[in-house]
Amino acid sequence: MTRALRLGMLTPSSNTVLEPLTAAMLADLPGASAHFARFRVVAIDLGEGSRAQFDLSPVLAAAELLADAKVHAICWNGTSGSWLGLDQDRTLCEAITARTGIPATTATLALLRAFAALGARRIGLVTPYLAEVQQAIAARFAEQGLQCVAERHLEDPGNYSFAGHDEAVVARLVREVAAAGPEAIAIHCTNFRGGRIAPALEAELGIPVLDSVAVSLWGAIGAAGAEAAPLRAHGRVFGLRW
Repeated sequence: MTRALRLGMLTPSSNTVLEPLTAAMLADLPGASAHFARFRVVAIDLGEGSRAQFDLSPVLAAAELLADAKVHAICWNGTSGSWLGLDQDRTLCEAITARTGIPATTATLALLRAFAALGARRIGLVTPYLAEVQQAIAARFAEQGLQCVAERHLEDPGNYSFAGHDEAVVARLVREVAAAGPEAIAIHCTNFRGGRIAPALEAELGIPVLDSVAVSLWGAIGAAGAEAAPLRAHGRVFGLRW
């Protein structure tokens, strides 16, 4: 009998992409399941109201509910640490583990780990975000030694609306960024439709394309001490060592 692997996902309340996509990918990993807890996230900008959505209290409350399901790892399946700062994500992960005893990661921390595993320093960035958010992400990544050589964004204040941009839009943005010759491209938003098209874009462009839903799943599997390689058909990230 295949050993059960239960993965806890902390999910933005207005996200409609990550749950069905995560479940579809996990269909190729027998015995694995994802379990979701939401907290309110409805707008992405640099204002105080948006920042307050990511205060620790509601996130930790959601994590405690996931712990009731005895999940093997918990992932904040959102990208807020990429503009609010990596210390916020690290503090969150430490607090989750202290409160629940369960290892934790985030979409952004997993992405940085994937870049390191690839040896990628010159990166491309694709998001639906506002320019101010995109600039903050590039600055945070620069602090980690990552040079954003090309970026595209859509000036969308979302969060719910991010899912309304179809795969053709995301693919166009990725191709435009690829023209600058980055060593890897991040589609960095877990409510953006990049996950299903990333493998085909990798084959077309010859560049790793790291969709944040896939990266979050890879990170959660790695944090749980399990093997993600059976999911390699869903993107190069799943072949990387955690």
